[in-house]
Amino acid sequence: MGMLVEGEWRDTWYDTKSTGGRFVRSEAQFRNPIEDRADARFRPEAGRYHLYIADACPWCHRVMVAREVFGLTEVLPVTRVSPWMLDGGWHFDTPEPLFGARFAHELYTHADPVYTGRVTVPILWDTKHRTIANNESSEIIRYLDTAFRPLHTTEVPSWRPPQHTAAIDALNAWIYPSINNGVYRCGFATTQEAYDEAVAELFAALERAEALLEGREYLVADHPTEADWRLWVTLIRFDLVYHGHFKCNVRRIADMPNLQAFTRRLYHTGNVRETVDFDSIKVHYYGSHRSINPHGIVPRGPAPAF
Repeated sequence: MGMLVEGEWRDTWYDTKSTGGRFVRSEAQFRNPIEDRADARFRPEAGRYHLYIADACPWCHRVMVAREVFGLTEVLPVTRVSPWMLDGGWHFDTPEPLFGARFAHELYTHADPVYTGRVTVPILWDTKHRTIANNESSEIIRYLDTAFRPLHTTEVPSWRPPQHTAAIDALNAWIYPSINNGVYRCGFATTQEAYDEAVAELFAALERAEALLEGREYLVADHPTEADWRLWVTLIRFDLVYHGHFKCNVRRIADMPNLQAFTRRLYHTGNVRETVDFDSIKVHYYGSHRSINPHGIVPRGPAPAF
């Protein structure tokens, strides 16, 4: 995982020395709103945007679930990066269709020739203005739910119904730092203190989620909402990679009956299972994080239990 510095690529890992061994995720920088208004710069239009994703990435995965659930597969074309992320960062096995780029960082410098920052996916590319419209997945899924609603080809409830907005926001406020990013804070920690802090917070949050799901199918409403899907993309990867590779091995999701049932339930929602590529998930995590797994050996197990 490298970064661009004034438009120049540098293969450099996260600087955890300055943060006491703690992994600190940088924020996405392309945060343009997609609005269904005549005067909006970025309007929802079929075929106008191109989505770049990694099947292994949980942030990309929630966007792909939204694209599937809302019936936007024909509206929003997708290009995938390789699961291997080594020198040069995210790369394409074959040149991508818009610019013939071989690396995702080339898209960033097309958008901003002097960009400085991490090169992440998902990337929502606007072909009209030839720039990155947005690269923050939490915002992209909301735009797919709201601004793109006139383009939906399936009728499903909003992921963010007005009567549940406050509850969803409250859940996201601890699910993201403690669970979604919490597994990374465990895996990328470089001191015992930082790891111990992160793993304790992670499993306290998982126990909290387990308790919330007692006697319930979903966290908030009688159908999956944004909070459910944001939690789910971490749970579906947990026993497969986070438990072993990121040392999140206090318990498995399989040992938490409510979370296990919840994970299976969402996996079998509509065609959502088509968005899950277990092989890519394992190859990416075990094969790409050479600071954790120096030889890039991908283990045979465990088998997904869904």
